[in-house]
Amino acid sequence: MKLIIISDIHGNCVALDAVLADIQHESTDQIVCLGDAIQGGPQPVEVVRQLRDLGCPVVMGNADAWLLSGQETGEEDITPERRQKLDVVREWSLAQLSAADRAFIGEFLPTVEIPLMATRSLLCFHGSPTSFDDLIFPYTPEEEFQKLLGPFAHHILTGGHTHLPHIRRLGDNFFFNPGSVGLAYNHQQDEEGFRTDHWAEYAALTVAHGRTRLEFRRVPFDVEALLMAYRDSGRPYAEEAIAQYRKK
Repeated sequence: MKLIIISDIHGNCVALDAVLADIQHESTDQIVCLGDAIQGGPQPVEVVRQLRDLGCPVVMGNADAWLLSGQETGEEDITPERRQKLDVVREWSLAQLSAADRAFIGEFLPTVEIPLMATRSLLCFHGSPTSFDDLIFPYTPEEEFQKLLGPFAHHILTGGHTHLPHIRRLGDNFFFNPGSVGLAYNHQQDEEGFRTDHWAEYAALTVAHGRTRLEFRRVPFDVEALLMAYRDSGRPYAEEAIAQYRKK
């Protein structure tokens, strides 16, 4: 069985299309999306349309839930200026979406479980199995890591949220983050002069004949097409977003 795991598209359908083009010539049993699919980028409607056409299960991410409700549930310290900009972009995103689009997003699931074999399954979530706001990094202390994921160690586990591809062992299984399709970036950079990467990240998980194979993938996308989408979309603060894709 072969699964394609995508996450954190953030309204960037140019990047999503690059991923789908990358896998079109291989045999895939299932695509699953780990959430934060719609909010942020210039193409919320296009991403909804693509996910609906794919018919793949989609996990509810914190940004998806916030887009619909406007209720902030995380503990991130956001300046009033940035909060104001986020709220304006959220209102713009909602205005682009039809009632059917919003209903589609509202059907995203807290978790998705996919059987892999008789005694093993893949448990998919956004932050952790119990909260889409939980943060799991490669450097998360082991005690905290076990508290968040230990009760679910009978599964292979996958979550997004941090935009950071990595893998950690969990008992006889493991947890992995496939990275971000639509907003990959270097986590070591300073916030001032922040730049995003020109590629989409995703993962392929294959389980067959008693073997498990995990592959992290990175595929370039057409950055100029994305920047044109920003300019043509009417999304507020488009020039600030475009600047993040320019080389230093």
